[in-house]
Amino acid sequence: MQTTEQVRGILANYASEPPGVKARLAEILSHGKLGGTGKLVILPVDQGIEHGPARSFAINPDGYDPFYHHRLAIEAGLSAYAAPLGQLSVTMGELYGQVPTILKLNHSNSLSRLKEDADQAIFASVDDALRLGATAIGFTIYPGSDRGLEQMEEIGELIREARAVGLPTVLWSYPRGGNISKDGETAIDVVAYAAHLACQLGAHIIKVKLPTEFIEQKEAKAEFEANRIPIATQPERVAEVVRSCFNGRRIVVFSGGAAKGTDAVLADARAVRDGGGNGCIIGRNSFRRPHDEALKLLDTLIRIFKGQE
Repeated sequence: MQTTEQVRGILANYASEPPGVKARLAEILSHGKLGGTGKLVILPVDQGIEHGPARSFAINPDGYDPFYHHRLAIEAGLSAYAAPLGQLSVTMGELYGQVPTILKLNHSNSLSRLKEDADQAIFASVDDALRLGATAIGFTIYPGSDRGLEQMEEIGELIREARAVGLPTVLWSYPRGGNISKDGETAIDVVAYAAHLACQLGAHIIKVKLPTEFIEQKEAKAEFEANRIPIATQPERVAEVVRSCFNGRRIVVFSGGAAKGTDAVLADARAVRDGGGNGCIIGRNSFRRPHDEALKLLDTLIRIFKGQE
């Protein structure tokens, strides 16, 4: 694997990391149709745990089979595939080495009644990631939750453990619970804060939701207005999140969000590209579509991040 100038530039921001961590980041950044560009499109499939099998896969019954999703990531030439322990335990024995994999260590589920103290259960370990040959670990924190501080302590320890064996960490940072309003979960000040927290915890790739123009905290609102921070457009808001991640020194990708039409998915991707984000993690907006339609959508996303659309 020969790294490009773009990839070397990104990895220069991780100079203090062990060689194994940088090698695996290089593997993700160099794989697939976007390999070498510094941009990423990642397929995450943990919705069966999060929302239940019927809500996730009934619309496209092939999705009940873990091999379907893993092969979709391979066929589409994606940067990586993220999945829970159970799914990767089924597929990695056959599909190992064909696409970088991210073992998601913790999950919530829609049967739980946790709200103000939103939390996730730990399903897997760093040892599981090594055993399966995963390229990175993944984890979710809920800044704002009454359990959020405990989650930060959990992931801080896991990041140190993974780093020691050469594995990078992808951190889902989703504000939720506590006093955060529903609109506040995607407010620009809150999303940027959540992304910054993920960086401070030592995450190597940060995943957040696309922010809205709404500002949740009155103290933050005063600063945004006094300093004339531009947030009127989606690319401007993406740029503010990227700036909050050590002034762009960390890889930041944005979630595909709730199920939506093709035009909206593509518009979001263009906003991420134009705002300087590193790419997107798109799950249900891809795998819930028929196979050929999903491949077409993912290929268009790749073209967008290459500047061809």
